Amino acid sequence: MVSEGELVEGGLEPVEPQEARNSVHIGPLSPASFSIPFEGGKARIIGLLDGQIYTKEIIEEVKVIDGKVVAWPERDILKLAVVERHTASGRIGLGLLKGLGLKRGAVASSIAHDSHNLIVVGVEERDMFKAAAGVREMGGGIVVVKDGAILSSIRLEIGGLMTFKSAETVARQLRQTKDAIRALGSNLPDPVMAISFLALPVIPELKLTDRGLVDVDKHSFVPLFVKES
Repeated sequence: MVSEGELVEGGLEPVEPQEARNSVHIGPLSPASFSIPFEGGKARIIGLLDGQIYTKEIIEEVKVIDGKVVAWPERDILKLAVVERHTASGRIGLGLLKGLGLKRGAVASSIAHDSHNLIVVGVEERDMFKAAAGVREMGGGIVVVKDGAILSSIRLEIGGLMTFKSAETVARQLRQTKDAIRALGSNLPDPVMAISFLALPVIPELKLTDRGLVDVDKHSFVPLFVKES
């Protein structure tokens, strides 16, 4: 406790909130969990705006192989998923993202404002699963994966949002994580922050939750695919 610039109470031990540990509870998960069956037409894509937490709705053609939508890194179209992580309900919202710039690999994070479900973005379904499984095994945090190998991780064991590690340690790990994401192709100044707001359905224009895509301006869920008239 500090009063008028003077320490008046100190030496207290931090309280470890045990109920906030082990907060990642997700249903059965596999690479196939991130598969998107093609339903025809074009797709609604979440478009990142550099330096903003707003997004824009982009409607474009998608790449389809064997009836499944796949990432199209040449056009900066990535797969996006929000996995409910509080009650192991098994709910997974699937969508597409443009603007992050990944050429390969995947990123998963338990920081996803405001519900803080597990958000996963990537090129390959296997890497998306590996990243998501890594966050689950740590009890929360951020994981960056390339070709099935973890490049960087930050363990956030308190609610999937905080840690008892020192500020210096977390700052170093965060720099390493951002560098790892940039090594996968992103040129955003803060890709971790950008990813963390993709599931916030109160900030326009298009966001993804564990229940599906949300058109924030219309206050309604919208389908991923736009049927051609």
